[in-house]
Amino acid sequence: MIKNKTIAVFGGGSWATAIVKMLSENLNEIGWYMRNSYASEHIKINRHNPNYLSSAELEPDKLFLSNDINEMIAYADCLIFAIPSAFLKTELDKIIVPFDEKIIFSAIKGIVPETGLIVGEHFHKILKVPINDIGVITGPCHAEEVAMERLSYLTIACIDEQKAVCMAEYLSGRYIRTKISDDIVGTEYAAMLKNIFSIAAGIAHGLNYGDNFQAVLMSNSIREMKRFIKKIHKMKRNINNSAYLGDLLVTGYSVFSRNRMFGNMIGKGYTVKSAMLEMSMVAEGYYATNSAYKINQKNEAKTPIIDTVYRILYQNGDPKKEFEKLTELLD
Repeated sequence: MIKNKTIAVFGGGSWATAIVKMLSENLNEIGWYMRNSYASEHIKINRHNPNYLSSAELEPDKLFLSNDINEMIAYADCLIFAIPSAFLKTELDKIIVPFDEKIIFSAIKGIVPETGLIVGEHFHKILKVPINDIGVITGPCHAEEVAMERLSYLTIACIDEQKAVCMAEYLSGRYIRTKISDDIVGTEYAAMLKNIFSIAAGIAHGLNYGDNFQAVLMSNSIREMKRFIKKIHKMKRNINNSAYLGDLLVTGYSVFSRNRMFGNMIGKGYTVKSAMLEMSMVAEGYYATNSAYKINQKNEAKTPIIDTVYRILYQNGDPKKEFEKLTELLD
């Protein structure tokens, strides 16, 4: 159970800030680990994160802020990780305090590059956290709309239903609706895959493909997601539910989507390196593309969209030529 346990959020970015804001609706004390000590001090005085989601009003009186990850691990019973997957292992390698008996929720929508595992699998296989003590927080939900207090929806997945229910209650609020799921593997893979499909949508936009093609691309993307996940974790799931299709659509179409923005720059002729330098935030789909492609070399699901994005990002494929070939494979 999570009830009456101390909760801490790990990460200093937009999604971590949004989660802290949501939790503040229901909790009187929340731990918050962020590496940037300047940001912590700024929040205490000015009530907002100076670097990310600065429009979000925060409640410093409810926050225990620290830039020492070991202090925060020792402080909390339930740990919510919202650190970009590319930097997660570096942060976890700093931990020297006991890590056992902690409940872990991942709000990270990506793959740990060093292990090629989704975050929940990394905690389970590498850090030996029992699978019943691992959960996933996924969308469809953009941090920017949380800051604006627009109605948003979350899916909380955990094999232990009571833990999912408790976390859902803590995150629910005036403008947040929640539902629970037992598909911890499927929802986390879906959250990772939708970033790749969002890059594809961005590339298409950058190449001046219109709404008609985007609709076909999204239709094929959800079917490709279903095939990919089914190969990894076969169970009864409705791929049209919000945690899968809804999260894909909001990431593929929204102006807030970092992955779509990244893909759009690639489609317009930016190199991968120049696109990354221009963005101030991490596009999780870049790392996810490499991992998903490698995973599928073993599983052999039909994944023409993932394969196309991989060739463009990792094999210097020409976006225009690659998408011309992709259009012949979609229906």
